[in-house]
Amino acid sequence: VQLQASGGGLVQAGGSLRLSCAASGRTFSNYIMAWFRQAPGKERESVAAIAWSGSSTNYADSVKGRFTIARDNAKNTVYLQMNSLKPEDTAVYSCAAGSRYLSRKLSEYDYWGQGTLVTVSS
Repeated sequence: VQLQASGGGLVQAGGSLRLSCAASGRTFSNYIMAWFRQAPGKERESVAAIAWSGSSTNYADSVKGRFTIARDNAKNTVYLQMNSLKPEDTAVYSCAAGSRYLSRKLSEYDYWGQGTLVTVSS
């Protein structure tokens, strides 16, 4: 499956952004979808994951209550709504597709999109 992320940009602290990740090539609804991020000088970390139908999700503690992951299987797209953004949310955000249920492990995702940069100014 091919993944194309978009929606990053520069935003002030407290603001919002919505990231999108469009998939093509295979049956989108067969995959667990996730967002990861990598801040400058840090390792890539899990942000959120969503089950095949969208009925179940999980989040990193650092984004709970602020970020929402969602998917539209008819549009082959997964979203990440990011509210109340903080400077520490600055990172390159990447979407990924895998088969392990709501996994937060990088190694369990088979397909990756290119990243989209989110910069949050203070």
